[in-house]
Amino acid sequence: MEGDTPSFLGLINNGLSDPEHPNYGSWGGRYELYTPRTRKWFYEPETRPFWSDTEDEVMGVDSAWHTSNKATIWRWRKAYQNDFAARIDWTIKPYKEANHPPIAKLNHSNELRAKSGEKVALSAEGSSDPDGNALTYDWIYYREPGSFESNRVLEVQDKRKMTAFILAPKVDKPETLHVILAVTDTGTPALTRYQRVIVTVFP
Repeated sequence: MEGDTPSFLGLINNGLSDPEHPNYGSWGGRYELYTPRTRKWFYEPETRPFWSDTEDEVMGVDSAWHTSNKATIWRWRKAYQNDFAARIDWTIKPYKEANHPPIAKLNHSNELRAKSGEKVALSAEGSSDPDGNALTYDWIYYREPGSFESNRVLEVQDKRKMTAFILAPKVDKPETLHVILAVTDTGTPALTRYQRVIVTVFP
């Protein structure tokens, strides 16, 4: 997708981006590989698949759900705007007077396996902050990058704590779930870093 800012945002090493998987989503948006249908104004059919923007469903500040290709970027809006504000501080303030991003760590692998119905433990133990600020945690089920489709929302239990868990849903074949750990410090501006957990669930 054209746009300098989304391209730059995808380069920030915040724990979300995976250059080999644009479909995973990051501050720079989320993309899908597909071959577009032929439109009447095409000189000839497009036969090659390419990466283009796709849609996420996100709750807005109005407490309503929105489905949009813009939502793949604005779902992270507060975090990346704070990040830009901090970078401006870094250009004019001594190190000790500016805020710096926390270090988000998992106390387990980024890839987990479970059977339907099993409890999947999630831990951010070991996360820290270079400025000594307190940390807050948010475990986010990111439905769109995974293969699991269901009308039922997958709930992350204790999602605001350092340790959380999910119950692996019932599946008929192996399915993937993406859970994002967001670690935010209490500095000014508050900064956020991430870890992605991909859970493969087996019947």
